[in-house]
Amino acid sequence: MTATRIDGKARAERLVGEVAAAAAKLKAEAGIVPGLCAVLVGDDPASQIYVRNKGKAATAAGIQSLQETLPASTGEADLLKLIERLNADDRVDGILVQLPLPHHVDAQRVIAAIDPAKDVDGFHPQNVGQLWSGGRALVPCTPYGCLVLLRETLSSLAGADAVVIGRSNIVGKPMAALLLAENCTVTIVHSRSRDIPAALRRADIVVAAVGRPEFVRGGWLKPGSTVIDVGINRIEVSGGKGRLVGDVAFAEAEAVAGAITPVPGGVGPMTIACLLRNTVIAACRRRGRAEPQI
Repeated sequence: MTATRIDGKARAERLVGEVAAAAAKLKAEAGIVPGLCAVLVGDDPASQIYVRNKGKAATAAGIQSLQETLPASTGEADLLKLIERLNADDRVDGILVQLPLPHHVDAQRVIAAIDPAKDVDGFHPQNVGQLWSGGRALVPCTPYGCLVLLRETLSSLAGADAVVIGRSNIVGKPMAALLLAENCTVTIVHSRSRDIPAALRRADIVVAAVGRPEFVRGGWLKPGSTVIDVGINRIEVSGGKGRLVGDVAFAEAEAVAGAITPVPGGVGPMTIACLLRNTVIAACRRRGRAEPQI
């Protein structure tokens, strides 16, 4: 058996198209152009690339892309003042503070300072609480992208045995909350779990977000399971070149699973698409308008 490859790139393109249509309708009906402001502190090359790509995607979808770039030496107080200004700026519907921040800045304090209504990353404590309590939250982008792929791949998630590998605030925990809301039976495993393979062998759904290249082996999986690989790891190969791999040993898993996301081309494109979705939803909510069904 060879697993079906879940095409995250194609699904993301469709979602971006839906977002662009919703943004165009908002502009035509109310003269509103949703605004997304990215805050970049320092000169980390990977962060610069991420922010640039998000800006291009936003512009292409009819969203106004703004950016605030600060030196790595910026103090926490100055960053908080910037957040306060963006909270009050009516052009800005979504605030994205690119992580990681410099070590001298308390990231949790900065996240907590963002207006929850503009927290398009879904990291603010209020949005976290709304997510876990079944309220109306802005949901973290990567987990929501995983959920979109799962919904499209499976006819129903209800009753499925789901295992999430990793317990980060960015992916693992919100992913578990989303799966619970879909009526899955959810297990979270992590670095201290005693027998991860045993948990995976009974799982209908596996979401791997542990940050370790090819950690999940094919022999650990239940035949026919659906595997969502969130990991993006660069490893060196012969000749000094690098290649991207996920948290799942893809070739092994593809021979066992029923469906699997590749790396690259799986979850990655969904993250930016869901960020744009959150921005348009935030723009509508802030103005008391009906949310688009995207």
